Amino acid sequence: MDSGVNDMKSLRITSPDDDEELVEEVEVEQMDSGVNDLKFLRITSPNDDEELLEEIEVEEEEDEDDEEEEEGVTLGFVEKPKKPCFLLRHLFPSKAGGVPAWLDPVDLPREKARICGFCGEPLQFLLQVYAPISEKESTFHRTLFVFMCPSMSCLLRDQHEQWKRDKNPRRSLKVFRCQLPRSNPFYSSEPPRRDGTDEPLSIGAALCSWCGTWKGDKICSSCRRACYCSEKHQGMHWRSGHKKDCRQIITSSEASASTPGNNRGKLPAIGKAACSTLWHEYELVIEDEVIFDTEMCEDNSCATALVSKHDEIDETFQLLSDKFEADDNKKSWASFEERIAKAPEQVLRYCRDLKAKPLWPLSVGRPSEADLPKCNYCEGPLCSEFQIMPQLLYYFGVGNDPDSLDWGTIVVYTCVASCEASVSYKEEFAWVQLYPTAAIP
Repeated sequence: MDSGVNDMKSLRITSPDDDEELVEEVEVEQMDSGVNDLKFLRITSPNDDEELLEEIEVEEEEDEDDEEEEEGVTLGFVEKPKKPCFLLRHLFPSKAGGVPAWLDPVDLPREKARICGFCGEPLQFLLQVYAPISEKESTFHRTLFVFMCPSMSCLLRDQHEQWKRDKNPRRSLKVFRCQLPRSNPFYSSEPPRRDGTDEPLSIGAALCSWCGTWKGDKICSSCRRACYCSEKHQGMHWRSGHKKDCRQIITSSEASASTPGNNRGKLPAIGKAACSTLWHEYELVIEDEVIFDTEMCEDNSCATALVSKHDEIDETFQLLSDKFEADDNKKSWASFEERIAKAPEQVLRYCRDLKAKPLWPLSVGRPSEADLPKCNYCEGPLCSEFQIMPQLLYYFGVGNDPDSLDWGTIVVYTCVASCEASVSYKEEFAWVQLYPTAAIP
C-alpha cells in the first residue's frame, strides 16, 4: 500500500495540450530517482517476493566478501640512507644491499645454511624486512633476511629445483626468520631514541672481514685479527690487500699486544666489509599502496617501463610485452603491469594475510597449494608475506646482459604461526618466478 500511495502522489490528469509539460516533469522525476535505483528495478508478481529478497541478500553477501578480500598492501622503496648509523642492528632497520643488520648478533646461521646449494659459494645479502607481530610476546622483534647467489646460472637451477618436493632441496636463494621477545639480552626493552645515543646491550659475533655478512669462524693464522666465513673469502681478502696489512699488523706493537679475544670485543655490530662487489646499500622505506591509487602517472612511458623517472627504455620489458600478445600470459602481464605502474619504483610488496595473494607477472610458474612445503619446524602451513620486485636490480646496478641476474618476482612464504625453534635463524621458503625467456642450463 505504501508504494501505491507514493505512486499516487506523482499522478496527474492532463489534456493532450499538456504533453510537453508532462515530458519535462517525467524527465525531472527520472533524474531524482537516481541511476542506482534502476539497477535493482525488477517487475515481479507477489509470488516472486521471497526470491527477490534472497537475491538481494546474496548480492549483499557478495559485496561484503569482496570488501573482506581487499587487503592492504604495503610497498617498499629504496633510499640512500641519510645517516648510515640508522641502519645498525639496534635500530631494527629494514634495508637492502650492503651487509645484514643481524637481529640475534651471536647465534648466526651455520656454514651449511649460508652457502649456495649449487656452486657452494657463500650467499650474498639481498635485503631484510623488520616485521614484528604484536599479538605474540615472542615476536616483539622479528626480522626476515633474504640472501641469494649472484649467479644467474645458479638461480636458473634453483627455479627448477623448487618444483621438487624434497625435504631439503638445494637452493641458491634462502630466507631466514629471526625473532626475539621484548626482554632479551641484546637490546633495551625501551624503544630506540634515534638521537645518536642508542647502543646495543651486548656485542655480536665477529663477522667475515671480506663479506661482512657471515660469522667469521676462521681466523688469519698470521695476524689473528682478520676473521673469515670461508677459505675462499680468506684467499680473496689476502690477494686484495690483506697480505700487506697482515705484515703491518704483526710488526706493530699494538697488534702484538692484542689477543683474539680482545679483538673480538672491539668489533662493531656491523663490520666494514673489504669486498667491493656487495650490492649498494639502501634503506627500505614503506608506503601504503592505497595512496597511489588516486595518483596519475605523469610519465607516459611508465606503463611500459618500470624505471620511468630515469627515462630509460627496458628493452627486455618491451620484448616480453610483445611475446605475451600471443600468449596465455597476456592477461596476467597486463594486470601486473597496470598495478605496478601506480608506483613503478617499488621494490617490495608486503601483506601478511592468509587471504592475500602475490602479484604474479605470469600465469605459468605459480605454485599450487601442493607445491608449498610445510614449516620445517612445526609442520604448520605457510603463507605469503612479501614479494621482491625486479626493480631492485636496477638500484643494485645489475645490467641487462644475458648472464645477468634477473627474475620476474620472488615471493617469500613464512610460517603462519611464526613458531619457535631451537635455532635462532629459522629457514623459510621462497618461490622464484622467472621470465619465459630464461632457460634452465
